[in-house]
Amino acid sequence: MGEDILKKLYIILLVVMFMWGLNVSALKMLVISFDPILITGFRILVAGVAVLIGCYGLGIFRLPYKNEWKIILSISVFNVVLHHIFIAVGLEITSAVNGSLIIGMAPLITMIISGILLKQFVSRWRVFGFILGFVGVAITTLVGEDGFAAVSIGDLLVFLGIVVQGLSFVFISKLKPSFDPRLLTGYMMMVGSVCIILYSFILKKDFNELASLVDWKMASIFIFSAIFATAFGHMTYNYAIKKVGPAESAIFLNLNTLFALIGAAIFLGEMIHLFHVIGFIFIIVGIVFGTGASESMYRRYKVRREAS
Repeated sequence: MGEDILKKLYIILLVVMFMWGLNVSALKMLVISFDPILITGFRILVAGVAVLIGCYGLGIFRLPYKNEWKIILSISVFNVVLHHIFIAVGLEITSAVNGSLIIGMAPLITMIISGILLKQFVSRWRVFGFILGFVGVAITTLVGEDGFAAVSIGDLLVFLGIVVQGLSFVFISKLKPSFDPRLLTGYMMMVGSVCIILYSFILKKDFNELASLVDWKMASIFIFSAIFATAFGHMTYNYAIKKVGPAESAIFLNLNTLFALIGAAIFLGEMIHLFHVIGFIFIIVGIVFGTGASESMYRRYKVRREAS
């Protein structure tokens, strides 16, 4: 891959991480202004439509084959329905700062699930990373200004949201390579959002709440979250990840957490305490080791050193 193309992909990843980081604060504002399940279903529906329109414009749109619908449904349940409901309800209860740091554990949790279910080899470097990452989350969620406290239900729900997302990635790995991941993103968003909206009907949610989206502030936040962070963000990330590789992309996911913390402090006025910073450092180092980025960089260093 040419150096110029690689730089462009890195810039794309940087922009996506910036949007995803700020999206945590945007989601926090949406779920405290609307019913979290209702607004989540509508947000993902808009994002799914936007993704499918984008796929059509890129010339990659097609209808799934009959044998692909089952796996798409499975992915939709875990990656969209359960993941987004857990995150939305969890963020309504916990702080955006805590939520951001727990969401930052996604690469490590995915690696652990993949290792267990797909029986992938896990090196000592990665085990060390897993331990550091969990220590970081423990510091973030267990330690407060007044000492140790119980883990909040919100923290637990956000954590479960990351776990079910990791399970969905295992299902995605079983999908045929001929199915473009960007197109898959659109279909699973559409299927998942319909399930969430139907669930809202069953719970007799007040759909009149959505009328408040005509307010320019709420509309701006919603459009940013649905169109830019969710639709454009996932499409571009799925494309870039195939080009850049998993190790390098994991480093960019660290920036997602950093931008989320900054966004929570600026837009929501939430305090970032010393234990948050310490937890963040542990998570950063844990991700670098746990996802294999450290091993990859070390191997490149050895090759360059032997070549010189």
